[in-house]
Amino acid sequence: MNINLLTEVEVESLNRLIDEANHIAIHTHRSPDGDAIGSTLGMANYLKQRGKEDVKVIVPDMFPNFLQWLPGTMDILRHDKKKEEAEAATRNADLLLCLDFNDASRTAELEPLITESTAHKVLIDHHLNPTVDADISVSHPEACSTCELVFRLIWQLGGFEEMDKDVAVPIYCGMMTDTGGFTYNSNRPEIFFIISQLLTKGINKDKIYRNVFNNYSLWRLRLMGYVMYTKLNVFAEYHAAYFTLTRRDMKHFHFMKGDAEGLVNMPLQIKGMKLSISLREDTEKPDTIWVSLRSVDDFPCNKMAEKYFNGGGHLNASGGHLNCTMDEAEMLVNKAIREFRW
Repeated sequence: MNINLLTEVEVESLNRLIDEANHIAIHTHRSPDGDAIGSTLGMANYLKQRGKEDVKVIVPDMFPNFLQWLPGTMDILRHDKKKEEAEAATRNADLLLCLDFNDASRTAELEPLITESTAHKVLIDHHLNPTVDADISVSHPEACSTCELVFRLIWQLGGFEEMDKDVAVPIYCGMMTDTGGFTYNSNRPEIFFIISQLLTKGINKDKIYRNVFNNYSLWRLRLMGYVMYTKLNVFAEYHAAYFTLTRRDMKHFHFMKGDAEGLVNMPLQIKGMKLSISLREDTEKPDTIWVSLRSVDDFPCNKMAEKYFNGGGHLNASGGHLNCTMDEAEMLVNKAIREFRW
C-alpha cells in the first residue's frame, strides 16, 4: 500500500530543512487535544531520534490530564506557564513546525511570533482551508488526524525502521482520540495499515485506550450522568440533540480540563440521532460559549458551524464559539437545528 504524501522534490526539501535546522520549535493550537499532543510529541521524539538536540514542543495552554502519561509531556513548554521560555524558543527557532492547526490565530498569543518568524515553516494539518504561509504545506483534510500525516511523513522520510515506542505511542493515541476510538472518520484502509505497522513497535493499544478513556475522575462520571439526565434536549423529529454546560455546573462538579471530552458524542447513541451539539460556557470569559458539533453519515455539521457558530471543521466533527449568553446560544441552536432539518 502506498501511503506516501510528498513528491520526491518535497521529500528532498523537507529532509534538507530538518538536516540544516539547529533549533526546532513545534507548535499546536490552544486547548490542545489528543491529536495535537500526539502529533507534536510523535514528531518531536522522531526528530530527537534523528539526532536533533534542540527540539521544543510549545502549546498555548493546558492539555487534559488523561494525556499527561504520554512520553515527552514533561518537556512540553506551556506558554501560559513559561511565557518567556516558550517565546524565546519560538524566536530562536530556525525551523517551525505547525501541527494540527490551519490558521495561526488558533495558537492564541503565540500567533504574532509564528506569523512574523523568519524561520522556515512546515505545516502539517488535516483541517480545511489552511492559511499558514509555509515552505512546505502538508494539508490533507481527508486524513483522520494530524497524527496519521505525521506517521506517513516519517514513513516516507525513511524513519520507520528506527521508530521506537516513544514515537509510535503518541501517534497511535492521536489517531485514536481524533476518531473516537476509530468509530468515525476512520473507514480508509490506510488507517488500519498504519495501525498494523505501529503494533509492530510493541505498543499496547488496549492500555493506550484505558489510559485515555478510562482515566477520568469520579466527578467526571457524575457530571456525565447529570448532563445526560437533566441538561439534554432531544428533538426526535429533527434527529438532533443538544446540551448545555454552565460555569455553575462545572464548579459544582469540580470540573477539570478534559472533563467534557467525548460528552458531545454520547447523544449520538440514541437511535436515529444524526446531530449532537454541546454548548459550554468559558470558565473565565463572560458571555463566551464554546460550541462542539458531532454528526453521522452525511450530516454537514461543518456547514452549520460556519453559518451559526463562527467556526468550521470536518463533515462529522466541528466546533466554534459564540459571544452571547447561554439563553441566546440556545435560541441560536434551536434555529440552526430547524434550518438543517435532516
